[in-house]
Amino acid sequence: MSGGFVEVADRVYVRVEPLLRVNVTLVVGDDGALLVDTLSSAGQATELVAAVRGVTDRPLTLVNTHHHYDHCFGNAVLAGEPPRPVYAHERAAAALRDDPEGLRREAYEEVRAEHPELAVDLADTPLLAPTHAVHTETTLDLGGRRVLLRHPGRGHTDADLVAHVPDADVLVAGDLVEQSGPPAFEDSYPLQWPDAVADLLRLTTPGTVVVPGHGDVVDVDFVRAQHAELVRLAWLIRAAHTGGAPPERVAAEAPFGARAALLAARRGYRELNGEA
Repeated sequence: MSGGFVEVADRVYVRVEPLLRVNVTLVVGDDGALLVDTLSSAGQATELVAAVRGVTDRPLTLVNTHHHYDHCFGNAVLAGEPPRPVYAHERAAAALRDDPEGLRREAYEEVRAEHPELAVDLADTPLLAPTHAVHTETTLDLGGRRVLLRHPGRGHTDADLVAHVPDADVLVAGDLVEQSGPPAFEDSYPLQWPDAVADLLRLTTPGTVVVPGHGDVVDVDFVRAQHAELVRLAWLIRAAHTGGAPPERVAAEAPFGARAALLAARRGYRELNGEA
């Protein structure tokens, strides 16, 4: 362990930010290193810089798995000046470029009651939009090691990006896979989420190490089980909508708990009504 990073595979390290249990993944090659996600604020990102440099001094490239604050608000601090490359899906890049203050306001409102110190910190954090937009996929060469960045389709958001390190058999799944709590459906596409997880499962082997957005590292069996629950949830949403039942009916029967399932049902109804 170095600076909170734990090596989960050959030269692939994971660090858990304790407040929100956000995972940050560091992939080290012969010529460069890749950092997946940059946390919630300048304060958290400053600590992360020191942790990264405790592992490697190789030139750094950044990746955002999506545009939610806890995965990308540290971009400016980690990128430095002049900024290092920052990759994200094109819609995540556009959100950070076109409406940074809107994202900041949403983040502040989300955390201010439960985490007031973090709210103050992120309110003063400079935001940096990704410099390199990914449409479907791209491959980065770190020197002796390639990393695939892939958009598997809409799921947790419309801009999810996963990072696959084939030689180490590691998949960084972002919030498409969750371990420390139920999936977050606020900006989701629950009817398409199962297909996105099926897409990323095609990148795995029986021994793949999967890094979820939050919580402990998991195996492929965990992801398959969560995929099955997402499939069931999508089926329940479609059936209830067809039958004219309210979203609350889905929440009473669905996996992941009533609150998460109600959010998912409302989002799914919007999809089926052509509103999302």
